[in-house]
Amino acid sequence: MANGVYERMGRKLVRKGVVIDEYVDTISLPNGESEEWDFVDHKGAAAVVAVRDDGRLLMVRQWRNTLERETIELPAGGRTSREEPTVETAARELAEETGYRAQNLELLLNYRSTVAFCNEKIDIYLATGLTPGKQHLDPDEFLNVEVWDLDDLIGMIQRGEIEDGKTIAGIMAYAYRKRVAAPGEEKA
Repeated sequence: MANGVYERMGRKLVRKGVVIDEYVDTISLPNGESEEWDFVDHKGAAAVVAVRDDGRLLMVRQWRNTLERETIELPAGGRTSREEPTVETAARELAEETGYRAQNLELLLNYRSTVAFCNEKIDIYLATGLTPGKQHLDPDEFLNVEVWDLDDLIGMIQRGEIEDGKTIAGIMAYAYRKRVAAPGEEKA
């Protein structure tokens, strides 16, 4: 090993996108050699585990181009800017996608989707004290709101029917939280 550390020697923008920017980084390796590595820059996002008073969860069903099919996911979306607090992103996306507003939004989990080549960070919030309203979808959004029991969602994860990482992480973190709640003090 030369100096025993990795160091980025340069970064070149390859493509500026709507959601992500793609770069090629030149990295100095611990052995003194250098390599080009892909880097995807993302401004961040928030997702919401929205739990109704009856204990059922709000989910959205939407088409995903990468999979060429519909998926069932947590309500989620990207930050409007890097400065936007993700709790504001979560509240906005919950209202836009489901029509519901939350009295309480509590950070449940920080999630990094793909650390090998992307800096995307999704903060996942637990939303309770929900009140229904009207959806305000973006012009390119076509999704349906569905209500699910937690056990059914866990079964879908175990059968490979839900594959979205943020959705799996959020549901399982919420299930764990419920499991470890003290008797008589069950958390939402």
